[in-house]
Amino acid sequence: MALFGTSGIRGVVNQDLTPELCKNVGSALGTLLPAGATVCLGIDSRLSRELIRAAVTEGLLGTGVNVAQAGIVPTPTLALLTREMNFNAGVMITASHNPPEFNGIKLFNHDAIGYGRTQEEEVEKIYYSGSFRTGRAGAVTHFPHMKDRYIEFIKALVSGWDFNLDMKLLIDPGNGAAAGLAGDIFKQLGFTVFTINDTPDGRFPGRSPEPKEDTLQGTIKFLRQKNADLAVCFDGDADRVVFCDQTGFLGFNEMIAYISRSAVKSSGKQLIATTVESGMLLDLAIKDLGGKVIRGKVGDVYAAHLAQDNNAALGVESVGVYILPQAGYYPESIFAALTLLRSIKRTSDIRSFLATLPPLFFLKDKISCANENKSDIMAKVRQQSDKLGAASLNDLDGLRFEFAEGWLLIRASGTEPAIRILAEANSQQHARSLLNMGLSVLKDAAKGLT
Repeated sequence: MALFGTSGIRGVVNQDLTPELCKNVGSALGTLLPAGATVCLGIDSRLSRELIRAAVTEGLLGTGVNVAQAGIVPTPTLALLTREMNFNAGVMITASHNPPEFNGIKLFNHDAIGYGRTQEEEVEKIYYSGSFRTGRAGAVTHFPHMKDRYIEFIKALVSGWDFNLDMKLLIDPGNGAAAGLAGDIFKQLGFTVFTINDTPDGRFPGRSPEPKEDTLQGTIKFLRQKNADLAVCFDGDADRVVFCDQTGFLGFNEMIAYISRSAVKSSGKQLIATTVESGMLLDLAIKDLGGKVIRGKVGDVYAAHLAQDNNAALGVESVGVYILPQAGYYPESIFAALTLLRSIKRTSDIRSFLATLPPLFFLKDKISCANENKSDIMAKVRQQSDKLGAASLNDLDGLRFEFAEGWLLIRASGTEPAIRILAEANSQQHARSLLNMGLSVLKDAAKGLT
């Protein structure tokens, strides 16, 4: 049975994600690493952070692996510092955008890229065998200034970049791991900065840790009150970033399309690596530049490896994940925001470009589904797939049905107990029709199992 989903291990604390499970994951990882290795361990702001950190640390120490505690840091900070400070591996305790009752474990290599599926399987094999290395215990050290080192790295990356410092920014970390950090970076670079939800708080009192149109209405209202130009909004561990202007939410597929176009133009590379969940707007945005989109499995780790393997200009997920090779093959939300700010003189540049592209309509929905039922339900959907009348079927990750003027994806989530349905078409009516068709087939397959 797989422990890892599309982005590490996730679950409800003390139900799916127990201290014993977390300790054994730490023991399995420690057994896989050389004795005497040092792991950099970071946490996000969730209330369960100390419980999970203590359990993972105990497991690592018992195998003779040392643990460098980084404290509350964004996932990009943890990934980058694992590389820059020559740690053997990185462990991030986070459930990213999931609700407060969730937490999780995400693993990074010494070069900052996330553990691939083969490595995860090695950890799982040791975990289920229970054959953990024993001997001399490892030691714990603390690195309280890791955020400062991260800030200096990002500032060095953008040294010499030309920004319009007249733009006023609203930074919204959502009470997550980027609180108290992201705003400082933009201030130090000379921007006028306002902040909201800027205190780490694992209850996420300001808004949901998942930044999207419906959860950012308070942020947009505050943006208008402050007469700011652009809101930069992060999820719980800041491995995702989305944007709003005074008109409202700037969209998911819209922003990966815009930033991808900028990356193709500035890098001279023509490939963009993404997942089967990304829409057609991305293809259209880089078509005139000779750009090409390659789609792989869902998950930032898959997007990162796909970008690395194909020397892509950028790796993206439509939810707001950006893998920028200049920084490394890990989700880098703050550098992505700075890449956007470098490419515009005013926020209206974004909507002006998007208005030149053909209109597309993107819809999504999901049904709740216990993890143990996902494979049975998806198998039943596959059996009924002929009813949809698609021109072709892509089963690389879930089931993506291609139609003449749109597509439909039905896919079991790797981060929560749900099956997702995504649809995109050249009209709202057609997109809704595709989504409803997918929902109908899915609900029929799930009868008695959800």
